[in-house]
Amino acid sequence: MRAADTGGVRGAQGSPEELAGLATMIARFQTGALDLIHALFPGYVAHLRVAPTSFRPGNVESHKLSWRKDDTLLHVDSFPSRPNRGERILRVFTNVHPGAVDRVWKVGDLFEQTATEFLPRVPRPMPGVAPLLKTLGITKSRRSRYDHSMLRIHDAMKQDGGYQARASHLTFGFPPGSTWVCFSDQTAHAALSGQFMMEQTLHLPINSLYFPERSPLKVLERLSGRALA
Repeated sequence: MRAADTGGVRGAQGSPEELAGLATMIARFQTGALDLIHALFPGYVAHLRVAPTSFRPGNVESHKLSWRKDDTLLHVDSFPSRPNRGERILRVFTNVHPGAVDRVWKVGDLFEQTATEFLPRVPRPMPGVAPLLKTLGITKSRRSRYDHSMLRIHDAMKQDGGYQARASHLTFGFPPGSTWVCFSDQTAHAALSGQFMMEQTLHLPINSLYFPERSPLKVLERLSGRALA
């Protein structure tokens, strides 16, 4: 379930009082998440674009709709309907489980290693597909070659059983009450288990980064030898 900046809650059911309490909880988390990011990265404050805040009460292991949406598989974030042309995806997570249950994550290789391995598997986009998807309303804006590449890398990572089982990947648990931050378009990650999590997504233009050359866009452009956005 998510709450927009307007305070409305989507994807939840309950009495008006319960929904109002949920909206208050989500809004409080958004405020705390933004305060944290402002303290950690003051240079980003003027450039952040705030996306809806999410409360995820479901059990990770039982929420597997398809292999593409199976977040227990290592992946980097890329949104099929929301092309971003290299804009960064910065996320704040907090485990709010009321008991003693960790949120267990697996973290994969550095992005450049992942891109070097999977970019050669990305086919060229079919001519005319990007404007057609936008015209049909399947995407909110026109996909760039960067968006095409990231979506295909996301899929290839999830489909590669050998990559998923690689011994060099790290697994660790975030205990209840802990908060972690990452660029989820750059960090190969999977949520293996856990329940009750808060999540704040933020977007950041590439020209505002401290180190833009380390961004997925610049890494993919360097490896492919061409502009992608």
